[in-house]
Amino acid sequence: MLSKRSNKKVSLNKNLAVQSSVTILANTKVFDLIIIGGGASGMMAAAIASADSPSILILEKNESLGKKLLITGGGRCNVTNNKTDIRTMLGKYKGSDQFLYSAFAQHSVSDTIKFFKDRGLEFKEENDGRMFPVTDKSQSVYNVLYKIIKDNKVNIKYKTAVKSITVSKENNQNIFIIKTNMVTYTAKKIIIATGGMSHAETGSTGDGFSLLSSLGHSITESEASLVPISLTGDWYQRLSGISIDGVAVTTFLDKVRQQKNIGKILFTHTGLSGPGILQMSKHISELLKYGQVTLSLDFFPTIDEAELKKRLHLLLSMESNKKIKNVLSLLVPTALVPHILRLSETEGDTPCHSVMRDQRLRIIKNLKTLNMEVKGLLGLHKAIISSGGVTLNEIDFKTMQSRIVPGLYITGDLLNIDRPSGGYSLQLCWTTGWVAGVSASKN
Repeated sequence: MLSKRSNKKVSLNKNLAVQSSVTILANTKVFDLIIIGGGASGMMAAAIASADSPSILILEKNESLGKKLLITGGGRCNVTNNKTDIRTMLGKYKGSDQFLYSAFAQHSVSDTIKFFKDRGLEFKEENDGRMFPVTDKSQSVYNVLYKIIKDNKVNIKYKTAVKSITVSKENNQNIFIIKTNMVTYTAKKIIIATGGMSHAETGSTGDGFSLLSSLGHSITESEASLVPISLTGDWYQRLSGISIDGVAVTTFLDKVRQQKNIGKILFTHTGLSGPGILQMSKHISELLKYGQVTLSLDFFPTIDEAELKKRLHLLLSMESNKKIKNVLSLLVPTALVPHILRLSETEGDTPCHSVMRDQRLRIIKNLKTLNMEVKGLLGLHKAIISSGGVTLNEIDFKTMQSRIVPGLYITGDLLNIDRPSGGYSLQLCWTTGWVAGVSASKN
């Protein structure tokens, strides 16, 4: 009931799309294709387009390509999610599946896996279908794309930030004039693949949105989509770096139950992260607008309190002479034990045979309903993914070409598409980059 979506849009002037007063300088080389942004979708587009187009230039504002790609998945790179049925996969892109079908019909999850496997990269599947390279290194994914780009002799200009794009007509065809911090370039076609606004340290600072706005596109304002949360207090700081799988997280608004999600959580120095939290971050963001938000963690969601009571009683009986703090660490991470015992009003050095019934009940309660108050979300600078972007009906998803400016293609995180964590964001980059690369390389 609280899932309202922000539809705030940047005010635009559609008449800015083509400026016929711009003239092309004599003796200036006109590239067949210029790709602005050398991230995941930009590299994929360059790798595909360069097979057919001999004159391609990548403009990258960083000192190297793939800066965000290299840090994805904690440096391991969650390449995709192993949902090979297209409609099942598209169900994860809520509200956008009708737009994406034509693109995924051309380049699906199976096609992505085959693309990398054919070039020597093997995969392993982890929780919830997450696909990682067997090397556990993002560099392995980067190397596949970079080798194609270099082998096909794609031109690359590093430390080159695009300042403006204007459009001129020549023989009834759009020619793009791209002004950078260095020089001005011209191209018959362009792909804008600059990414959204998450992880600004990698160069994703919203440049693409400004460029597309100037060319007449409608932009929905970016918001943090998958983002860690901060908690009140400081007890969790002792747990920083500890991850626990299969935890049920339930949200409460002013003590009224809202939603539950089960997944891996990660304690950080500011609060909580991990897939189980990131999937709920947008929901939590909405709740915070209306009142106090608390989370309840259940470390044993597959059994009820009665069953957990039996298990704990059996464990305490078998280890009756050991200290409760040492036995409890058989159930949950050792670093979490002191907090559970503190809430349960039980001394850690207490022998198991001396733990009273009311203490056991409190321990069970805190293992099933560990409550914490949400302070807030960490914002775009810490977001894994940002929402917002180009309005989807302004793009032809059969080609990823703009419906407003012919010859302009848009990919990846620039699109106003929500997606969960688990490989879905990178798959969006691979698919849209592939389709744009194929389409832009055609005459």
